[in-house]
Amino acid sequence: MRSLFCLLLLAANLSQAQQSSQAERKLETLLLMPEPKAMRTPFSITPGGAKQTVLTPYRESAVSPNGLEPYQQDSFTKLGLSVETFVERARSAADKRLSRLKPELIKGSNGKIAYAVYRGESSLFASLLVAPSLSKIFEELFGKEIWVALPDRHALYIFPARSAALPEFTADLADRYATDAFAASGEIFSIKAGEEPKVVASYVEEE
Repeated sequence: MRSLFCLLLLAANLSQAQQSSQAERKLETLLLMPEPKAMRTPFSITPGGAKQTVLTPYRESAVSPNGLEPYQQDSFTKLGLSVETFVERARSAADKRLSRLKPELIKGSNGKIAYAVYRGESSLFASLLVAPSLSKIFEELFGKEIWVALPDRHALYIFPARSAALPEFTADLADRYATDAFAASGEIFSIKAGEEPKVVASYVEEE
């Protein structure tokens, strides 16, 4: 009987700890999410050179099945922000998330780093595209310009600009983009310090 009581007490303490942890973590309200242009809202913006991708203001949601929801007219109005101000704050928020993460560095057959990737269960990885410090992190490794691919919300792939290895991944990237319920972008972005991301190529047919 005492063992059962101890187990119940332990379970209750664990439940309280989990609830406390969730309560301490504030939901992100400043997210600029890349997504197919067919999903655009009145607040979406089009990156330079993009034909298939828009960047849409989102927020995390405790009630949405996928954990994220785009801002609608009423919810965006309540923020009291212009789209331009939202974008700037979303970039700063993305930088803070980026500073807490470490990329996986993947070597090629020659033993050198071929590309890097941020990935995981979170749906926020694609939002790192707009983090201002992204290119600086990889400048020593890949040079001043990097190319970025993000087929879905769960991964961000970073390559050296004009990487000879990139064509090897296009079929896999296209498959991820086509099969994920929450696709991000079928285009490849060039990122340089001090400049906004711009599209330089695509690995899927134009929609």
